[in-house]
Amino acid sequence: MTPVFYDGSYDGLLTAIFEIYEYKIVDFNIMPPHQQANSLFTQGHVVETNKEKAQRVFTKLEQVCSPAAIQNIFAVYLSELPDMENGLMRFVSKALKSTTPYEHNYSDPDALMLKQVSRKVYKERHRMEAFVRFKRTKDDIYYAIIEPTYNVLPLLLNHFKNRYADQSWLIYDAQRRYAAFYNQQEVAFVEVEHARLLASYHSNTGNDEVHEELEALFQNSWKTYFKSVNIAARKNTKLHIQHMPKRYWKYLVEKQ
Repeated sequence: MTPVFYDGSYDGLLTAIFEIYEYKIVDFNIMPPHQQANSLFTQGHVVETNKEKAQRVFTKLEQVCSPAAIQNIFAVYLSELPDMENGLMRFVSKALKSTTPYEHNYSDPDALMLKQVSRKVYKERHRMEAFVRFKRTKDDIYYAIIEPTYNVLPLLLNHFKNRYADQSWLIYDAQRRYAAFYNQQEVAFVEVEHARLLASYHSNTGNDEVHEELEALFQNSWKTYFKSVNIAARKNTKLHIQHMPKRYWKYLVEKQ
């Protein structure tokens, strides 16, 4: 089996798919960076990300897949699940050979994988859209911290651009340690100081060097409202956790 090493990017994965065809690699194992440390002395094919090759694969996919299926391919990539690269490679290979829309062939394990995994990723995106809590800085920038199971930050951008188009905001993925920053015109992925941002977010004084002075008041008002609408006699913890799993509570103001 030939290891195919790529840089972990989506363009890199599409380039790997292109070169598997280009170099006629039959027995392949596409490997992201975190798996390559165990293969330092293994000979394989090293992929250099090439946007032109990636675009050619994307254009070909547009000819054999629906727009929804292409979005699902990207969602599976964002899942970061083990071996997802090889599953996507098999899906693409079968889709290119099929004379009918292969994406609906749920009797095939790779088509079924695409549907099931992408559904989980979209569910995580939906929850993030509901559970993101912003705090305001002295520079009038709103920032939030998330730790999603899947790498859904790229899927959140349009939602928050549309919802907060007239505000500057930053959403930081603390697990993957990268952020998306919106300056009221465009979104860019940026690096931030991890420890400082987390310490500031969990500060409730509202008087540190990051927070806007009224932030503590806003947070306390929200907590008071949350408590006031909570009817103790009708409390259903099991149902509450079902709709708002505990893994999201870490960055919810009302749960602090």
